[in-house]
Amino acid sequence: MQKSVVVLVGSGSIGQAIARRVGAGRHVVLADLRLEAAETAAKLFEDAGFETSAVAADLSSRDSLLALIDHARSFGPIANVINAAGVSPSQAPVETILKVDLYGTSVLLEEFGKVIAEGGSGVVISSQSGHRLPALPEEQNAALATAPTEELLALPFLASITDTLKAYQYSKRCNVLRVMGEAPKWARRGATVNSISPGIIITPLANDELRGPRGDGYRRMIAGMPARRAGTPDEVGDLAEFLMSSRGRWITGADFLIDGGCTANYHYGELQYLKATH
Repeated sequence: MQKSVVVLVGSGSIGQAIARRVGAGRHVVLADLRLEAAETAAKLFEDAGFETSAVAADLSSRDSLLALIDHARSFGPIANVINAAGVSPSQAPVETILKVDLYGTSVLLEEFGKVIAEGGSGVVISSQSGHRLPALPEEQNAALATAPTEELLALPFLASITDTLKAYQYSKRCNVLRVMGEAPKWARRGATVNSISPGIIITPLANDELRGPRGDGYRRMIAGMPARRAGTPDEVGDLAEFLMSSRGRWITGADFLIDGGCTANYHYGELQYLKATH
């Protein structure tokens, strides 16, 4: 008997938190670059009463994503897509960050947008880092949102990036813009798609950053943000659940910054402090 399907790409803590909220009574496909990671997550889900399958999938490969779609559709129509895969500035070189986080997410949006079920929805996990870039020229915004996917990595302003943090920031800005560009196409199938830009959420990836060369900067961000703490995967999951539910049907092509006020503090907190003390 076929069931509607939830596809999670990237089986880490945030993705699992979302899939748990939308996967009850459905078949949950857990995909990860490492099959072992997907199988470990699938075991946790199975033990909690979910029906699952695990598959290896490479976000940076169109062929791999197409194989994932075929796998998922063998169980039923794809109702929800969650992209929580990616690599951070401390985990990979520039080329890999752009190929996975920027190009891969763009391919995922394109290909799943062709098969998403009527009434379905997708969520892309982006990052507050995309909000750290200054405003881009309109021609760059348009290219990131709508350029043919196979031409993205050849855009001159991307090809010239040499810093991993900048590559990550551009990738996450592209995620947000690509969601906007793809939303009208998803709407033709009666589906919605949005992005969420989390701040520092305590996950294995965030712990890599805290232990890495940017760890001091991370700790300063946590100390300075209005919330005075990092976030949890469940807090991202709660927002994603709303966006993917019947209550979120009027929301599509949007990005939601959920970072404990970190970006607000970064852009405006210090300026207000200086005004108040001078």
